[in-house]
Formats: sequence, C-alpha cells, structure tokens
Amino acid sequence: MESGYSATAIHPNRQDKDFFVSNVVPPRGMRDMLPAQAQRRHAVIDAITQAYRRYGYQQIETPAVESLRYLLSGEGGDNEKLMYRVMKRGLDAEALGAAETPDDLADLGLRYDLTVPLARFFAAHRAHLPTPFRSIQIGPVWRADRPQRGRYRQLTQCDIDIFGEPGVIAEVELIKATVSALDSIGIREGMIRVNDRRILTAMMTSCGFDTDDVPAALIQVDKVDKIGIDGVGEQIASRWSDIHAGKIVDLLNSLAEPATRMDVLAECVTTETGAAGVETLKQLLHLLDSVGGAAPLTIELDPTLVRGMGYYTGPVFEIAHPQVPGSLGGGGRYDGMIERISGASTPACGFSIGFERVMDLLESREVATGSLTALLHDAADATHALVEAERMRADGIDVVMFVRARNRRAQLERLAEQGVTEVIDLRHDAPTHG
Repeated sequence: MESGYSATAIHPNRQDKDFFVSNVVPPRGMRDMLPAQAQRRHAVIDAITQAYRRYGYQQIETPAVESLRYLLSGEGGDNEKLMYRVMKRGLDAEALGAAETPDDLADLGLRYDLTVPLARFFAAHRAHLPTPFRSIQIGPVWRADRPQRGRYRQLTQCDIDIFGEPGVIAEVELIKATVSALDSIGIREGMIRVNDRRILTAMMTSCGFDTDDVPAALIQVDKVDKIGIDGVGEQIASRWSDIHAGKIVDLLNSLAEPATRMDVLAECVTTETGAAGVETLKQLLHLLDSVGGAAPLTIELDPTLVRGMGYYTGPVFEIAHPQVPGSLGGGGRYDGMIERISGASTPACGFSIGFERVMDLLESREVATGSLTALLHDAADATHALVEAERMRADGIDVVMFVRARNRRAQLERLAEQGVTEVIDLRHDAPTHG
C-alpha cells in the first residue's frame, strides 16, 4: 500500500523544524480536518441525511475492509485497479518468496466504493430487511488515484439505494431525494443527465460494432463532451474503421437537438432490449414531469451519457454543475449484482453524491453548523463557571469554557474561527437561564 510519507526515519531528538514538518503531513491525497472543517462537513452530512430520511431511507454501515473475492468481482470497473490491498497476517519469508502475484499476499482490500459492499451486505441480511429496502450509506472509501482538486485518495461518499423495486418509481425517488438533499445544503444549480445502458448498447450494435467491442467503443463515446463528435469519430476510426466512425458521427449528430432525441432513438434503436430502454426513459421522464421534474435542477436526456461502472444494466444518471469539472454525483440501475453474489435475483438502483466535490463547491458559501456558546471566566472562578456551564447544557445549549484572556479582541476572533456563535463573560454578563 502506497504511503506517501518520506522514507527518512523520524529522530525524536532532532530539532530541525522543517524536518519534522515534512514528515508529519498526511499521505498524498489524504487530509487532516481541523475542527471548523470537520464541523462544516458533519453539518452538511446531517442535512443530506435528514433529506434522505424524509423519503424513507434507513442508515446502515459496512466495514472499511472487504474480501478480495467481492472487491475483485468485476463489478467495480476501473476502480478495481485503484484498490488498496491489505496483506495477509503472519506472512514469512517463505510465503513472500512463493507468491507469484501481489494478490497472493493479500486476501482483503479497502473498499473503493460503497455499492459493492452494500450488495454483499444485502445478500447477507436480506431476510431481516423490508422489501423494497431503501438504504443510506455515508462513509469513506479509498482509491490509489492521482490526487487533484475534487479527487482524493480517501474520500467520503453519500449513497442511497433501493433494493426490490423493479419499476422506474425507484429511479424517480432516487432522483427526487438527491435533488432534495442538494437543495437542503443550498445547491440549486445544475442539470441531471439521464440515459439507459441498453440504449447505448443498441446504438453501438446499429453502428456495426461486435458485442465484445461495445464496452471499448462506449469509452470513446463518453468523451464527446471533452473532444467533440468529430474527435470521437477520429478515435473510432483509428481503432476500428472509417465505416464505424462515419456511422457513429452521423448518429451523434442526429441526436444533437434535445427536442428530437427521443424520436431519433425510438427510430434507430431496433433491438428488443434497446426498445425497452427507450420506453423506460419515456416513463421516467413522464413521471418526473408529473411530480415536478427535478426542480430546481433541470433534467435532460443525454444519449452519450455512459457512466463508467460495468454493473449498470438500465437507466443511468449524472449531475452536471456549471462550477464543477466532471460530475457532482451519479448512479443508475444495477440489476444482477445481488444475483451474482447470492444467486437470488433482486432489482437494485442507486444514486451517489460526490461529497468532496460538494464541499469544494460550498467552500465560499455559508454553512449552518449550529450554535456554540463560549463561557469566559476568571481562572480563580472556575467552580462558578462549571456550575453555570452545566445549567446551560441542561437547557440544551452547547457550551465551551475558556479562561478570559487579556486581549479580548484577539480571543473573540479566535473563538469565532472555532465556530463560537455567542460569548458570555461571567464578569459582565448574566446567563439568561437557571
């Protein structure tokens, strides 16, 4: 597992300040959170969780570590390549020498997303869960990724999922709950793009791609927002043929106008599964329109939306925001995953908010973190201060005690930075309770 630390040992007696600073930073792509930062993050998580609960979702937890049997099942797409493995306990020199691959030395791994652990959780506990089961799962995941703004090696995900609901009501509720969660934290701009993986497969088939080539071709289609339709055509031509490229370019150009996309898809998608995907999207968009759409976000059919995970089997969706590179979240239907784990067929669908990108987006915005009262007292009057603080806490007030500093202005500034919203000085102010 990559650490990111300097290989130089730390010597306790060494007094070189720069030396110590360079060795106490977190591993690359991971961060310490100061109290004010942690408080903002927890306030946002609380608001998101409350919004989810209004839709009947229930909170669960799964372990940070899972068996490689599940993590390397092929359900995690490219994220499997970024997984941190955990070495087996008790390895000796003989075991190390006998290992043919790194996987021979590991049997566990840190989870790289929350969906694969959730599927394992549901397979294990389905007898004790309601049908349909709506879950909330919020927690850290780990990926050995290349760190950049909005992309870290340890990141928090906010997932909601529905098991046991085969109809598009699941997708509608996931989208509505996610929009409600974003609205609760002040994010009211952006667009939810929707598509269906069955439509994508049918589009590729109509353009002459063999079934085995469809996943690789979709990777190129997914780049259309970065390199344009002609750029996608060039990539297709270089790997397959000019004929394939011409068909793809013509199809994508015919889908450029939002108002006619559904009609074009209904005409060009001729396979049975592709037609089922078109009908599903029609139902989804109709239901969303009937219950108020995705307001205040807009919603749009995007035939080039792929989503990278190989486990998606039907509708997929993604949140685009004008101030966020990439997406602010996404999800889709992944029927089949539970069956591959437990043998029992179970429809499943989920939506994940990219929490780290949300926090970056909220960086310059006010976040309500609750109230905290500072009780200032003389060092010699600690007993009275303790009694007053306990009385205030009994009344439901969050209180922290501080000895009064000589420089009052500097102390008040520091308290504000620490999240204090009210200051009571026992020398001058009388608590309004007790």
